[in-house]
Formats: sequence, C-alpha cells, structure tokens
Amino acid sequence: MKINKLSFIAFAIIASAVVLFASCSIKCEQKLEKPQKLVETRNPEGIDVERLARIDSAFQRNVDAGLLPQAVVMVVHKGEIAHYKAYGWRDIENQIPCERDDIFRMASQTKAIAVVAVMTLWEQGYFQLDEPIKKYIPVFANMKVLKEYDPATGTYTTEPANKDITIRHLFSHTSGISYSGVHARIFKDAGLPSTVTKDSLTLAWVVDSLASLPLAHHPGEGFTYSKNIEVLGRLAEILTGKPIDQFIKETVLDPLGMNETAFYQPEDRAHRLVKLYTYPFGKGDVQPASHEQSPSEVLRARAGGGPLQPSTHPVFCDYPISGAKTYFSTGAGLSGPIMDYAKFCQMILNGGEFNGKRIIGRKTLEMMQRNQTRDMRGDVGFGLAWDVYRDEYLWRTPASKGTMRWGGMFGTDYIIDPEEELIVLMYTNFQTNGTGVNFKELAHNTAYQALK
Repeated sequence: MKINKLSFIAFAIIASAVVLFASCSIKCEQKLEKPQKLVETRNPEGIDVERLARIDSAFQRNVDAGLLPQAVVMVVHKGEIAHYKAYGWRDIENQIPCERDDIFRMASQTKAIAVVAVMTLWEQGYFQLDEPIKKYIPVFANMKVLKEYDPATGTYTTEPANKDITIRHLFSHTSGISYSGVHARIFKDAGLPSTVTKDSLTLAWVVDSLASLPLAHHPGEGFTYSKNIEVLGRLAEILTGKPIDQFIKETVLDPLGMNETAFYQPEDRAHRLVKLYTYPFGKGDVQPASHEQSPSEVLRARAGGGPLQPSTHPVFCDYPISGAKTYFSTGAGLSGPIMDYAKFCQMILNGGEFNGKRIIGRKTLEMMQRNQTRDMRGDVGFGLAWDVYRDEYLWRTPASKGTMRWGGMFGTDYIIDPEEELIVLMYTNFQTNGTGVNFKELAHNTAYQALK
C-alpha cells in the first residue's frame, strides 16, 4: 500500500512536469514565430514610450521652424508598431496636413524591392551571380572605360575594360556604370534620364543605350552608385518575358499586401501624393544664434538658408502621376505609403516571409546581407541591395552590426536591425535639403534611445 502511494505521487510529479514542459514548449514556439502582420500597440515590448515620444518633439520642432515640409515616422519593434505618426503638411500653400497614409516618391528605396524580385530568379537557377551580363544582354560585350573627357566639347577617349561586367558587379554597384560627375553630362548628351522620366522611354531602350556609354572604372575596381539595378530589371524582363512592373507586382508587392506601392499612381490616389519641396543651401554667412531668438529662429539661423519652396523640377514635382508612364525604373521609380514599405522590411527581418507568404529564402537573404565591396564603400559595407553596417562603422551610429539601411534622394529612409528586431522608417519628400539637418539620422537616434 505504501509502495503504491509513493508510485502514485511520483507519477503525478512526472505528469505535471510533462504538462509544464509542453506548455513552455508551446509558448517558446509561439514566441519564436515570425510576425505575419503589423499591429499597433500602446505598450510595445522593450521600448520606453515616454522616451519614444521624443520623436514627436524633434520632428515637430523642425516643421515649426520651416526646415521640414512633412514627415511620417514609423518604428516597428518585434513586429509591433510602437510609433506611427505624421508631421507637417502634404501641401503647405493650401494648408493640407500630412497624413500617415500619404504617398511619397521612394526613389532609390525602389532598389531593394527590385533586387529581392530579381534574386528570386537566382534562386530558381536562371542565372549565377558571377556570370557576365553580356551572356543575357549582349550589348554589354566589349565595354569601354573613360580615359579623358573634354568639358568644352563633351568629347572623350576610352580604353577597353579589362574584364566583363558580372551580375554580381551590378548588384553591388561595382560595375563602373556611373551617372555622377562628368558622366552626368555624358548621360544627358545621350538622352538618358539619371533617374525617372515623363518621356515615352522604355527600360529596354535605356539599358541598351547605357551599354554604349563609357564606364567610370574597370569592373570590380570601385563602388560607383548608379543605374545598375535598371540593368538587373531588364535582365528579369528577358528571363521571364514579363514587363518588370508586372514581375515585381506578382513577385513582391501583391504577396506582401503592398497594395498602394506602384511605379505610377492611379488617379484616385493622386491627391494623396505629397508635394515635393526644396530648400536653398546656406551661403556660409550664418550668424550665431542669440538668446532672444525663438527655437524656430535658432534652427533657421543654424541652417542659413531661405524658406522652403515647392519644387519646380520639370519631372520630379509631377512624378509619378503624369507623363507617358512607360518607363519603369527599377532603381528609382516606385512610390507608395510608409506602411507598405514596413511590410517589406518586416519580411526581410523575418528571413524572407510575411503575410503568410515566403518571398525569398532565408539563406539567400543572409548572403545578401554580407559585405560585397570589401573597403570600396568605406567604413560602411554594401551587400546586394543595401548598406551593411560593419564593425568599422559602428562608432558612428547606435545601430547594431549587420544593420541594413538605404534611402531615396527625396528623403525617404529605412533601417533594419536584425539584432534588435527593429525597423525605423522615415518618409519625407524634400530635395534638395540645404538645412544642415540630417533627418534620417534624427529618426534613427530618437528611435534607438527609447530601447530598454
């Protein structure tokens, strides 16, 4: 009888332990599950919400000072939206406030989306990274490198490239293709747009024309940011037989639920496109701020420029709601609201899946996050789509090693920090920024300082 009682007690203890272990396993499994949707919360895990409110005061202060036309800032931590607010004006002149779901020109933030789409073809065996691009686009055979340029006449001399451009060179911006410096003039003389256009051009024509222009350096011998991703977009068209806008929509945008991101916005969303502003650079005669000045006057004194002005650029101010709408720039052409891009960033953070859909493989993304450029990018490394923060860069930022970041020429910016499970997005449309204030870093710093 005694033995039976002891046996029963032992059995009960073992059973309880099994139940407890199973319960812990379920909870651990649930905790490890990657977020498949983004949910706003008032009490985000691991964030001091009072300190996070410093984002509000920092951005509103710059709006009030007339240094920033508008901004939307979003902070996502462990799949929870901890901060999501709009500041300033969609249209200053007509006093239309900026809203959280306003549409912004994303410019070079387009690149990461296009690169992920193209890399799904690599996963399917359509190409290898170290193959020459001429294998698929023959006009890139026999490339030339610029030797001398005569600015008076626009003429130049070249020498043969010492190696072929590979597909990896294009992903990592080490091909030698350039639209900076004298190459901007060469681009213009050839009738090529540096970014987007309202003319009736096509990606095929632009890429073929690009292949006839001289490189800035021999392939693989420098980091030269340019229209490399347009070439990859054309590669995808050739391999799939689909227009690049359709391919990206089917491969990335639709599966992630990025329903309002597009190369050209339809008429019923055109009113939500924020107005593009510019700010003149200071002239070096800035006077020290005095104690009598208001905070807004102090900020303006530090900036030393004139007032914000609507952009009058013949293309940028109306893109993406006017023009021929035939050119799909995989390097600069997309526009959309910040929430859409947050879904894309969470997919990256999740290792390639979101919204219950796998877009790209986990190991593929790991490779894309490795530095491809040695020291050619300086302290910051560059992967196959974005900056990759190396040890050498960490003294400059609160972000973690391996953090991915890029932005766009009109002021949009994203940062993806796998170590902290953190996404920081800041959208504005503001070009050129002559204020002296780095609004991208302002978003990074005010978000990171709130982490517990």
